[in-house]
Amino acid sequence: MEMYIEQGESRMDCELKIAEKYKRPFHILSQKPVKLGGFWGFFSKPGVQVEFYFPSSRSSSQMLASSYYLEEEKRKVLAAANGAKQMYQNEAASGKEASQQILEALKELKEKVDKGSRVNARPEDEHPSFAQAAKILKNNDFSESYIEKMTERLRNKMTFEQLNNFNDVQDTLLEWIGESISIYEEEVLSKPRIMVLVGPTGVGKTTTISKLAAIYGLGTEAVPAIDVRMITIDDFRICAKEQLEKIGNIMQVPVTYADGKQQIKKEIALHSEYTDMFLIDTIGNSPKDSSKIGKMKEILDGAGKNAEFHLVMSAATKTKDIEEIMRQFEPFNYKSVIITKMDETDSVGNIISALSEKRKSISFITDGQDLPEDIRRASVVRFLINLDGFKIDREKIENRFPSGESDQFKWR
Repeated sequence: MEMYIEQGESRMDCELKIAEKYKRPFHILSQKPVKLGGFWGFFSKPGVQVEFYFPSSRSSSQMLASSYYLEEEKRKVLAAANGAKQMYQNEAASGKEASQQILEALKELKEKVDKGSRVNARPEDEHPSFAQAAKILKNNDFSESYIEKMTERLRNKMTFEQLNNFNDVQDTLLEWIGESISIYEEEVLSKPRIMVLVGPTGVGKTTTISKLAAIYGLGTEAVPAIDVRMITIDDFRICAKEQLEKIGNIMQVPVTYADGKQQIKKEIALHSEYTDMFLIDTIGNSPKDSSKIGKMKEILDGAGKNAEFHLVMSAATKTKDIEEIMRQFEPFNYKSVIITKMDETDSVGNIISALSEKRKSISFITDGQDLPEDIRRASVVRFLINLDGFKIDREKIENRFPSGESDQFKWR
C-alpha cells in the first residue's frame, strides 16, 4: 500500500486538494499540525499535513463512474460557492449570508468525497482492525447499528499506527462502550418514596420487588434499614398476592392489595406518615397488548405525581424485543431499567445497545433467586467485565468508571 502526503490550511482543505489533484477515492490515515510557507522560519502560518492512500477500485468502469460523480458534484457545489461569493461582492450587506453559503457548500462537497471513498473501498482495503472490532462486538450480541457506530468512530478517531496495535483498539472500544452505559442516580426529593415496577410477564417483577424490600427493609452495611410497605395490584396471576405476603411476613414487611386507582391512593395516604418507601408490584403484560398497558396506567395514576416508575426486563431478551418492550412502556415515563436474570445469559451487548440507543439508565441488576444477595446496584464495570473476547484490565476500568461499591457479586 503506497502512502501519500498532502498539506493545507485545514483537513478539509487537504481533502479538497486531493480530490482535485487525483480524482480518485482515498482514505486519510493520520494528520498532524505543520507550519506552512514563511522565510527562514518567519511569516509562516499554521496548517495541517495528512497522510493518505488510494484503495484499489473494484473495476475501471466503477472508478470512472465514481470520478465522474464526484467531479460533477464538486462542479455543482463550487458553482454554488462562486455564486455566493459573487453575491457577497455585489451586496456587502449580505456578506454574512454569503460566507455561510460558502461554508455549507464546502461541507457538502467534503461529505460527498468521503461518501465516494467509502462506497468504492473493498473490504480487503480496510484496516483489519475494523473487521476484528466488528467481530468481537457481534460475538457479544451488540446491535448492527451500535457496531456500525463504533467502527465508524474508530475510522475517524484512531491513527494508522494505533490501529496496528489491537490492544489499543480494544482499550478504546471498552472505554467507548463504558461511556455509552448510563447508570441511574437515585434522587429522593420527598418522603415517602414510591417505586413502581412495570414490565412484561415472566421477567421477575415480584421477585425483584421482594429483593428491593429486603435491601431497604432489612438494611445493609451501606444502606440503613427504613420502613417499607409493598402493594400489589396483581390479582390475575394465581397465588401472586399470597406469594408476596409470605415473603413479607418473613421480612416483617407489610403487604396490601389494591384493586384500582382509588385503592392505591387510599393505601398510600393511610400509611404515608410512618412509611419511608412504598414498593408497588404490577400485572405482567405483553408489550403487544397496548390496551391492557393503558388500563394499568390508569390504575397506577393513583400512586401520585411523585411515583417513580422502573421498567423490569430480562437480560435474556433479544435486542429487537427489548426495543419493542421499551417503546410500549414509554407512556409510564420510567426513570430507569432494572435488568433481571443476568445469570441466564452470556451476552450483554443486546442490553447495552438498546439502552444506549434509547438513552435509558440502568438502576439494578439481579442474578438469582436468593434474598437479598442476588440483587446489586448497576455499575459500568459489571457490564464491561462480562464482555467476551476482550482483554480486561480490571484496575484500569475501575479507575476509569468508579462505582464507589466494594461488595461482591455472583454474576460471572
